[in-house]
Amino acid sequence: MKRLLISIFLCGAALVASPASANDSHDGIEITININDANAEELDKLLIGIGPEKAESIILYRNEHGEFQTADELAGVKGIGLATVEKNRERIKL
Repeated sequence: MKRLLISIFLCGAALVASPASANDSHDGIEITININDANAEELDKLLIGIGPEKAESIILYRNEHGEFQTADELAGVKGIGLATVEKNRERIKL
């Protein structure tokens, strides 16, 4: 019985301690990111389908072309298509 209780406790502790994915919402709060202010690490972690290289490309594009006026402008970044923009539309703030 003692082993069973310890196992149950450890399983519960593991669930509580494991961090949620940065792409999940928490308690009904949707994750959003301002693509004009975010650094590469934030873009990588908070946008779906954006890894470190694409995050750096977003920063470079923003530096060369100025702030994004619409989410659709992200499709102008090399390696990012409209499908990726659509996956992230609810997360993107300007």
